Amino acid sequence: MEDTTDSKDTGFYDQSPSIRKDNAPAPALPKGTIDPVYENKANALNAAIQEIGMGRYQWSLFVVVGFGWASDNLWPIVTSLILPPITLEFKAPKPPLLSLSQNIGLLVGAIFWGFGCDIFGRRWAFNLTIGITSVFGLIAAGSPNFAALGVFAAFWSVGVGGNLPVDSAIFLEYLPGSNQYLLTVLSVFWAFAQLLATLLAWPLLGNLSCPAKSTSCKKSDNMGWRYFLIAMGGIAMVMFLLRFVAFTLYESPKYLMGRGKDEQAVSVVHEVARRNGKSSTLSLADLEVYNTQGQQGTNAKAVLSRKLEKLNFTHIRALFANPRLAWSTSLIMLIWAFIGLGFPLYNAFLPYIQTQKGAEFGDSSTYITYRNQVIIAVLGVPGALIGGILVEIPRFGRKGALAGSTAFTGVFLFASTTAVTSDALLGWNCAYNFMANVMYAVLYAYTPEIFPTKDRGTGNALTATANRVFGIMAPIVAIYANLETAAPVYVSGALFIAAGVLVLLLPFEPRGKASL
Repeated sequence: MEDTTDSKDTGFYDQSPSIRKDNAPAPALPKGTIDPVYENKANALNAAIQEIGMGRYQWSLFVVVGFGWASDNLWPIVTSLILPPITLEFKAPKPPLLSLSQNIGLLVGAIFWGFGCDIFGRRWAFNLTIGITSVFGLIAAGSPNFAALGVFAAFWSVGVGGNLPVDSAIFLEYLPGSNQYLLTVLSVFWAFAQLLATLLAWPLLGNLSCPAKSTSCKKSDNMGWRYFLIAMGGIAMVMFLLRFVAFTLYESPKYLMGRGKDEQAVSVVHEVARRNGKSSTLSLADLEVYNTQGQQGTNAKAVLSRKLEKLNFTHIRALFANPRLAWSTSLIMLIWAFIGLGFPLYNAFLPYIQTQKGAEFGDSSTYITYRNQVIIAVLGVPGALIGGILVEIPRFGRKGALAGSTAFTGVFLFASTTAVTSDALLGWNCAYNFMANVMYAVLYAYTPEIFPTKDRGTGNALTATANRVFGIMAPIVAIYANLETAAPVYVSGALFIAAGVLVLLLPFEPRGKASL
């Protein structure tokens, strides 16, 4: 898509005494869309961050934000890994209810922390999300029954659900516009989290769990999942302490400015510059000059109003403004919805399915089940990296990479139903996980590119909502589809293949083009 930004709109801080307008990219929202005083000050801060450039502070932030990305994948995997042993110990009649409670918590967390960080600040939300996850993860290890574990899973998921909306906001607000591609690179933490969880699950759950198909499973014979939760909660606690103690997160300059604390916002920018070994020309006058244009709303209501502005019907209508845009928006939402149902429908119950299949193949060793999980996870890391390479292949691009990886994810799921040995099932699941990681790497890059910049927040919100809502449906489908049959695999595979076909119908190929 050709960049049609009017050069006149880039003069948003012409009045600013010391910040040069050519130091920052054009604003994401067109002039006049939001509170004009806030808009101009935000653009001046963007220019100051661009002037400082990428340095030590942002690279340190990259690492601690990576903890949030890792947590987002780590804890859903934890839930799937402990499902087989807790089902045996608690004799759970409907095991997928654990995944349902988790997905409800994720949805609540995304909504609460996403809006809350604009009211009580990024800093507290940034630290509390992983802190809450670690506390309830540790408490869950002592769960006396299935219902209690479900409650604790929902609580730890409230923390997990806030990681991406809060961490991405913080990272982007400190990231120079020319380095925003690093948001995609963070997906490597997502893949390594799966590998870490399975590496710990292998010895703990593999050796300290009741054998599959056990008629009796005592707590003393099934301590592996409890030790595993303690280990995961302990890792989350270390992440929390590193964020809270070892790294100094300054409150976002834009948040401070939005609450009328211009002097503090300028001070933070200068501190970031100092930590990067540079200096900033930003002064308090660069912000105060815009106070002559009107009164900026600085209370919590005004802050929330600015947040809701990104989701108002004006921006939604803009995404359906003409038939081609409407077709594109509808398709990408449907693709996210299909993947939101298909991925957890299979992935959340993969260890459980492997255990059942292993018993059928005469190999009911829990040790083998979790060893296989490690092997499957290893294939996810190169998948995330290869996705970034595929999208730049001429005449293949984003659409080709996304359509191919999504469809093949479904194909390999169907192929897994033909396995007659544990090794064959392992091979198909390795291929599935590799393709799934390629798919997510491309999907996270493609989705924001096909939305106009001024409506990108709304577009991302619509796709995320479709994904989470359908994710809640996954365990409900699993309950009625019966995990002991191939039905969930067929449903999941069909959804991936359907999503892959829909990708081919998308009207835009953004490779080599500038987003609007």
